[in-house]
Amino acid sequence: MKPILLHEDRLFPADEKTRNIARSLYQTVKDLPIISPHGHTDPRWFAYDENFGNATELFILPDHYVFRMLYSQGISLQQLGIRRWDGGETESDPKKIWQIFADHYHLFAGTPSRMWLDTVFKNVFGLSDMLCSANAMDYYEFITAELAKAAYKPRALMDRFNIELIATTEGALDSLKHHNVLKGTGWDKRVITTFRPDDIVDASREDFVDNINKLGEITGLNTTTWTGYLEAIRQRRAFFRDHGATATDHGHPTALTADLSLSECEALFDKCLTGKSTAAEQELFRGQMLTELAGMSIEDGMVMQIHPGAFRNHNEDVFKKFGRDKGADIPMQTEYVNSLKPLLDKYGNDPRLKIILFTLDETVYSRELAPLAGHYPCLKLGPAWWFHDSPEGMLRYRHQVTETAGLFNTVGFNDDTRAFLSIPARHDVARRIDCRFLASMVAEHRISEEEAGDLIKKLSYEFAKNAYNLGNA
Repeated sequence: MKPILLHEDRLFPADEKTRNIARSLYQTVKDLPIISPHGHTDPRWFAYDENFGNATELFILPDHYVFRMLYSQGISLQQLGIRRWDGGETESDPKKIWQIFADHYHLFAGTPSRMWLDTVFKNVFGLSDMLCSANAMDYYEFITAELAKAAYKPRALMDRFNIELIATTEGALDSLKHHNVLKGTGWDKRVITTFRPDDIVDASREDFVDNINKLGEITGLNTTTWTGYLEAIRQRRAFFRDHGATATDHGHPTALTADLSLSECEALFDKCLTGKSTAAEQELFRGQMLTELAGMSIEDGMVMQIHPGAFRNHNEDVFKKFGRDKGADIPMQTEYVNSLKPLLDKYGNDPRLKIILFTLDETVYSRELAPLAGHYPCLKLGPAWWFHDSPEGMLRYRHQVTETAGLFNTVGFNDDTRAFLSIPARHDVARRIDCRFLASMVAEHRISEEEAGDLIKKLSYEFAKNAYNLGNA
């Protein structure tokens, strides 16, 4: 058996002088509370605080980082227990699925997934040998037995992981029934929701027209009119705020915004409601809605997150058989300077507006995003995201944006994950990389070690708390 390698100086610089500085900085932040202001964990876990079922349900079935790698090597989603829409045959034995995962664990060498998983196996479960074919069932049985204990219930793990706050993400039509269970328990201050209106603003969705009708049913408003539709969205935002939401999230394909006249908005909305709008009309509608939603953020104070640049569900066959979010999303080239200008012309200088920009196109960090955030008071830059949520991606991000946007126009780290047990590992990686970056600046005599000590606390904790309106840190 190979041991799990988690060296105490992992991800720090190779040269001794800079490594010592990074190590010293890390000691000041490694135990800080975790703010997880954007992610996709299941609120049901925290509402009912029930034990997780087994190792497969926790580590494989919800994690598209895991099964996209396995799928790329010829392992079908059916073999991994991913349910088909048509009810077709799929593997249901969690032990068989875990064995497949263990047999192919070597595929994750060098990936951030491997680092997160190894960290969870060792630090959360106390396992010391690396997962492989030979110990697969020992792993499975041990983890599953541990998960049955009270110490591994979601709320106990929240405390163990020192997670001060975690935000889930729900669609605009969600009843928030799980968050409602938390109200008045104290946990509603630690587990909050985020408003994700893609289901009612993306006219390219096959369920868009039905969703607009459901929006009308939920709110009691006539959502077939432009004014009724906008008022219904305002009502839903207020409902989400009542369940703790401080932010919205927008997963649009591009960063396009628009500022159309009232008559143009009404005509475009009517066309989209026919279900026969063109791709160009759908894109324009999404762009107009980003501007409308920015105006609503000024009204109600919710922080706006824009996550463009993913060609979602790229594998048509997988989408038809298994549905959305099955590891087939691919980064696209994304333009921001011209795309955001209509929104920024209208609202970009309003001090009440907060927009956090993300990208899957690293070529725009220094060319577009850093200059934009380095000028407009409403803009801040989200951390390295999704495909770039890696040690290398985080370091590239810091090098490309800091010279123009500085550190104070960034918002710290968010893990953006469904994999609850990996959250401490992900934040630890981010803290180590930021220590490495600041240590290099100290070693090059660009900042003092005292200043770096202040900055690392901001990057690790304070920036995220402040950026998402979670109280002053």
